[in-house]
Amino acid sequence: MQLVVARIGRAHGIKGEVTVEVRTDEPELRLAPGAVLATDPAGTGPLTIASGRVHSGRLLLRFEGVGDRTAAEALRNTLLIAEIDPEELPEGEDEYYDHQLIDLDVVTEDGTEVGRITEISHLPTQDLFIVERPDGTEVMIPFVEEIVTGIDLEEQRAVIAPPPGLIDDRAEIASSRDDAEDDPKGLSGDDAEGTPGDRS
Repeated sequence: MQLVVARIGRAHGIKGEVTVEVRTDEPELRLAPGAVLATDPAGTGPLTIASGRVHSGRLLLRFEGVGDRTAAEALRNTLLIAEIDPEELPEGEDEYYDHQLIDLDVVTEDGTEVGRITEISHLPTQDLFIVERPDGTEVMIPFVEEIVTGIDLEEQRAVIAPPPGLIDDRAEIASSRDDAEDDPKGLSGDDAEGTPGDRS
């Protein structure tokens, strides 16, 4: 099974190094010197990592046969792809490969259906679930423990506790219900705000 582990960024210096956007929780394993990686576009690879180092918080890689800035710049935006065993699991207890999460059903803690994970977006600050909702729209859910409270691979579902506003229709329903409870006389807008003491 193939797994995207990085995307090549701009060239760094004049000796063929490139910056990379890491897309794996195991860069020390997947992006180690000697690793041979397939590429997208396929014609760019395969690429063998000659060396790697961290500079100003970013990972820099150099590939065999890529010896100058021009050759390095030609690799920009290339995806690096590792071949892994489909049965292999990440080392961390709460870590998952993208292919394990794709197609999981997403539900709230009370069992409300949200949708299905169709993509994992790896941003510099956090990962996002791209979730397709039953009506065909998409919602982005940060993959952080405060929001994603459980992953059950056997049941093929991800359980979330979304904050207000993350899921639009959920926020609208909650807002309507709160308005009805807080405003039993049907007041709204400025009229409602001008009646302090009504809340119990």
